[in-house]
Amino acid sequence: MLHDHHEGYLTWAEFVDIEARLKANCTHDGARPPREGLALCQGIIACGSCGRSMTTRYHRGGRAAYECSASRADHQATATCRSITAGTVDDAVVSRLLAALTPEQITLALAAADEVTARHTHSHRAAELAVERARYDADRAERAFTAVEPENRLVARTLEARWEARLTALAEAETALTAARETRPPLPDRAGLQALAADLPRLWDAPETQDKDRKRLLRTLIADVTLLPELDRTRARIGIRWHTGATDEATLDRHDAPRTPTAAVELITRLGPLLTDDALVVELAAAGLHTGKGRPFDVKAVRWARHAYKIRAPRTVPLREGEITVEEVARILQVTAGAVYYWITHGRLPARKDHSGRWCVPWDQTIEADCRDRIARSGHLNPTGPGARPLPGQTDSEISVQEAAARLAVPADTVYYWIRTRRLGAHRTETGRVSIPWNDEVEAACHQLITRTKNFPPTTRTTTAGGAV
Repeated sequence: MLHDHHEGYLTWAEFVDIEARLKANCTHDGARPPREGLALCQGIIACGSCGRSMTTRYHRGGRAAYECSASRADHQATATCRSITAGTVDDAVVSRLLAALTPEQITLALAAADEVTARHTHSHRAAELAVERARYDADRAERAFTAVEPENRLVARTLEARWEARLTALAEAETALTAARETRPPLPDRAGLQALAADLPRLWDAPETQDKDRKRLLRTLIADVTLLPELDRTRARIGIRWHTGATDEATLDRHDAPRTPTAAVELITRLGPLLTDDALVVELAAAGLHTGKGRPFDVKAVRWARHAYKIRAPRTVPLREGEITVEEVARILQVTAGAVYYWITHGRLPARKDHSGRWCVPWDQTIEADCRDRIARSGHLNPTGPGARPLPGQTDSEISVQEAAARLAVPADTVYYWIRTRRLGAHRTETGRVSIPWNDEVEAACHQLITRTKNFPPTTRTTTAGGAV
């Protein structure tokens, strides 16, 4: 590679800088560049329990939280893996950062920088003296080699080897001197740095300062942050590692929303499947337990705890008079429970859900007659009945996919597959239903397909006069 061989759009230094920035912004390679979000520790915070990096999740209302990614990776979360509001961690980290950038701390840092500069100057002078000594030795070796007589070949070879050794030592000394000059630490202006430290709190809190700029300043001094394990759910321990190698730890109260006390959750989890909400309220009051906000438990609070921790209520409460369950409806009508749930969710069958999550269906002769009439008119539930045929746009010599599946004793998906692969002719009616032209030849061809397919072993099929198998 020939640098500066001709004028380019970019200089070599600019190209190297651009490549470094692209690599630093590539998250696929593990980089975590500062982003626009308000979570200041995003990308540099890790879980101290499992060692995985913590992800950032933003909620409504401009709230952010750090969550351990173990639950989404391989479900191997430890007992102390948790989530925490971003404000709890960010406030602690920022307070330590601003405390480290006070004018007094800056003065100490500048004094240390002066000492480092003095040491570097001494090492730089030593490298210069080493170059001068190596150059002097090389000059002496050159003069000795040029003064020897050509007839003294053995002496000339010895002096030439000595000269080459001195030249090698000179090259090494010059390389060390160049490295010492290039590695000299650049120090900022002392007056400007002290003025920045004195004005940093106001600059940090200024409305014009963007979150991305705050993250860049924070990452300039802080390498990473760790949420350390803590058994007390109301407390949090945060570890901070600085780029200098120093570590710091902060223990503080969490700013999360009030949580149901652990003792109350354990009691509801243990007795929830056995007791009703009213009975749980009595048990919680007897145990002296309160909600996360310090209030006595009532039925509404117990129901919320059941919902939050997925604790089902017992189905000990009897049904109201005139109500039956979904399973009983399916048994009476001889349909699947899925069909009954479909009617309920689409408002075709009245029902209510009790506190245990059970659907209770009011039942009488009128509702049963309406359901049976719906079944008779359904082409899915009764493919061979009068309600399924004829369909709009369908002739008497055509049948539906469900009726074809019932006649052949195969799944409806098989019939759809034959239609999609053009092994069975079909067309759509005006209502969008698939209609199949049907006769004895088509039925015989379908039976041959079944015989040739290994997925359908030969079985005895008996067809009634109505066509049902």
